[in-house]
Amino acid sequence: MNSKDGSVTDRELRTVESAVSKRDLDRVSRSVDSLPVGRVVELLERLGVRDRALVYRMLSKNRASVVFERLDAPLQKELVVGLQDEDVARIFASLGPDDRARLIDELPAAVATRLLRDLPDDERELTSVVLGYPEGSIGRRMNPECVTTHPQLTAEESLRRIRSGIRRAETIYTIPVTDGSRMLVGVVGLRQLMSADPATTVAELMIEVDSAMATEPAEEAARRCADLRLLALPVADHEGRLVGILTVDDALDILENAESEDQARISGSEPLRRPYLSTPVRALVQARVVWLLVLAIGATLTVQVLEVFESTLEQMVVLSVFIPLLIGTGGNTGNQAATSITRALALGDVRPRDVLKVALRELRVGVCLGLLLGAAGLVIAGSIYGVSIGAVIGLTLAAICTLAATVGGLMPLAARAIKVDPAVFSNPFITTFVDAIGLVLYFFIARAILGLG
Repeated sequence: MNSKDGSVTDRELRTVESAVSKRDLDRVSRSVDSLPVGRVVELLERLGVRDRALVYRMLSKNRASVVFERLDAPLQKELVVGLQDEDVARIFASLGPDDRARLIDELPAAVATRLLRDLPDDERELTSVVLGYPEGSIGRRMNPECVTTHPQLTAEESLRRIRSGIRRAETIYTIPVTDGSRMLVGVVGLRQLMSADPATTVAELMIEVDSAMATEPAEEAARRCADLRLLALPVADHEGRLVGILTVDDALDILENAESEDQARISGSEPLRRPYLSTPVRALVQARVVWLLVLAIGATLTVQVLEVFESTLEQMVVLSVFIPLLIGTGGNTGNQAATSITRALALGDVRPRDVLKVALRELRVGVCLGLLLGAAGLVIAGSIYGVSIGAVIGLTLAAICTLAATVGGLMPLAARAIKVDPAVFSNPFITTFVDAIGLVLYFFIARAILGLG
């Protein structure tokens, strides 16, 4: 991508890296000052820990605060460790309460306590409100600083309230409307307030509110915000009192992180939660090794099946040639179905109560796929190894595809029903189950058609 796309070009990266390696601080400062904030962020993500801290120190105070807020929390943690205490305190104070909460989750307890202690009383109180909600809840990702108005106020009075609070509010385009006890009763847009007659009351302009409960999962609230095309989603407590607001940019961040997490786990690894090039090799190994061990242990079940049918293989050695094809096809078919249903669950298109509908649909899909692949297997294998072998392969492919698609479609629903991440649960189970059962079907079909003992 070129610089018009907002990405760091190879030339820009080489220029900064060369200046850093030579410790030419003046050149580093000139280089980063000429870059937009977005490209500075990408540049820092591509540098090592020490070089990243050095380049960051070359930024002006205002740009440094903006850049820091856009970095992923693990990178923020590394910068906090490498910066002077006074720099850290200043940057921490400049963050919003929700961003402080995310950073605190990454920091050692002693450092987090010190940073909270150094905050002004009002900022410490706002941050404590966010930290008071469970991890993973939308209360932990909301911003408690928002401008509100009241139903009885006029448009002119509301605009004055917005102007007085514009510096501390994260957004002013969607204004929550609350009553005297801070109960959420509606929302009004800035456009409506500015275009209305100054004497018009907010009660005449506000609309029914879509809100999230502070304790509900962050991904669900963010998905609702995105689906409803809202600029901001008010967040209320269990009594209906306004406690904060979720802006659309934060909602998109939550969904992007959730998507990255699901994709990582579907592919058999843990999410990195940071840019690839800034991830230490040790972290990459840790993210993958557990899944590889789980899948390796699961593969022992396949070995045991092969041992059981060892005599069948000895009678017809050619059957072993097709084992990789069959288990590979079964695993791919199951994972295709699981990925589709996992995505549908994330989007809210499918719910656990739709289990029967999903099972029937995936059964039909599996049958269709099985007939197509089975016919191809029958023709190809039959032309090379004979009609009997072709029939075994064709029928086995049909059976395995039907089984794998059905199981793959049901596993994410089962995972959601027992409160487990579908992406975590589906892949290893499908691989182990389909491989083992697929081989059992294969050898039973081979025994029946070829008359083996």
